[in-house]
Amino acid sequence: MKFGINFFPAFREADSSTPDFYEQCLQLAERADALGYHSIKTVEHSFYDYGGRSPNPCVFLSAVAMRTRRARLITGAVIPAFHHPAHLGGDLAMLDNLSRGRLDAGFGRAFLPKEFEVYGVSMDDSRPRMEEAIGVIKRLWTEDSVTHQGRFWQFSDVRLMPRVVQKPHPPIWIAAISTEESFVYAAKNGFNIMIVPYAGKPGTLQELVKTYRRVWRESGHPPGEEKVQVSMFCCMDETREAARKTFSRIMNRYIETFAEAVLAWRNSSSPHYAGYAKMVESIIATRPDDVIEKGGAYVGTPDEVIAQLRAGAERFGEVEPSLQINMGGATDAESMRTLELFGTRVMPAFPD
Repeated sequence: MKFGINFFPAFREADSSTPDFYEQCLQLAERADALGYHSIKTVEHSFYDYGGRSPNPCVFLSAVAMRTRRARLITGAVIPAFHHPAHLGGDLAMLDNLSRGRLDAGFGRAFLPKEFEVYGVSMDDSRPRMEEAIGVIKRLWTEDSVTHQGRFWQFSDVRLMPRVVQKPHPPIWIAAISTEESFVYAAKNGFNIMIVPYAGKPGTLQELVKTYRRVWRESGHPPGEEKVQVSMFCCMDETREAARKTFSRIMNRYIETFAEAVLAWRNSSSPHYAGYAKMVESIIATRPDDVIEKGGAYVGTPDEVIAQLRAGAERFGEVEPSLQINMGGATDAESMRTLELFGTRVMPAFPD
């Protein structure tokens, strides 16, 4: 079983300075690489304490590439709707070269109204923009010269530089939460998926993963080669009480910043984001224990987390958990303790 770590900045300046947070992440990434974690991922968000200190995953992962040697570097996820595909494709290709072929390219639609407002993009166009851009980027990575006349972008005779290291191209992932169309699109195209149990309905999400695996097979892709990555919060300590106490503090801060970012949904709507307006009240009402009970977090001692992992495997089948360990203003010591305990006492119970 493979495991990764997932950097999602969600904290206040009262918790940490931004340079200190970046350095914390880089130290954790370097140690995770040495401990044998499989992947290191970061998000793209802007304008809020929720994620906004990671507006460009390629920049951050380039720094990670210089501090690591083995771990896969995942954009989790870049947002094609906000970028020209030739520019984004070039950024990703550059990262693939800097990491000597360790890039996994994850793409998503975005969901925060403020981001669409600032970038001048209609939320109703997020899916067609994403799908058109991914198709263009794949061509730019694999063809010597590309001419494209699409709905959103047009250009002629473009040779992307630099060329990607991985052939035919880096693995592609799609961020999917609760919309069946995203799971089906990923499966038909042979793309991997990234899911977030905390944000989706557990029972519904299980069925969507089953749909993804079924459509993958029906589309002619080799059964068993599909990959599902699950973003999970994680907080560990030598006692259950200590782990729960730390998790409660940092998760409350995460929820606080998340709620602030999604408040715009109270005055926004889109038929392509069904149910998102209701999400606001749900997030505001969430408590740290709710996240654990919904199966969105691994919290406790090594033995407890091993049991939680086994329960998760029963829900979704074979997956790669991607752990958020330093959100919400977690200190260096708290984050490193979780990383070390998971790497040395949990991972050995799940040999790859």
